[in-house]
Amino acid sequence: MAGVKPLYHQDFVAWSKEQAEALRASARDGSNQLLDWENLAEEIESLGISQRAALRSQIRRIIRHLAKLEHSPAIEPRRGWIESIVDARAEIEDLLEISPSLKTELDQDIASQTKRAIDLAIRDLRAHNEIQNADLPRLHGTSYTEEQILGDWLPGAVE
Repeated sequence: MAGVKPLYHQDFVAWSKEQAEALRASARDGSNQLLDWENLAEEIESLGISQRAALRSQIRRIIRHLAKLEHSPAIEPRRGWIESIVDARAEIEDLLEISPSLKTELDQDIASQTKRAIDLAIRDLRAHNEIQNADLPRLHGTSYTEEQILGDWLPGAVE
């Protein structure tokens, strides 16, 4: 058990997966503790899942605002979009610091969130009449790399 505590502080998601499996193993081995083993395991596992959901949410927010910066002709609220991107990047840094194992599936998370984020950006742009139907294929074809999402990159000559 001595090795478990450092993992808790090094990688919360990995710790939650490990602990959930340990609870399930204890239940299979017939522990005499009167605990609701399976539900305890599911709850601990869900803590790690919530970290992953938070990461995906921030990725989606960044892509949504990058797309609006890239495709909107509006001058305002560009500063707000930029601030939102900067904030989301800081949130991701915190999540990856707490749970480095989340890095292993970043490409998959970016891919899964891109379509959702682009759809949200289109919805936003339509609500303000900032997009024409002819622009939709180009917007649907928009993609960003991990470096563009997590780094300091912003589209165009944005101030």
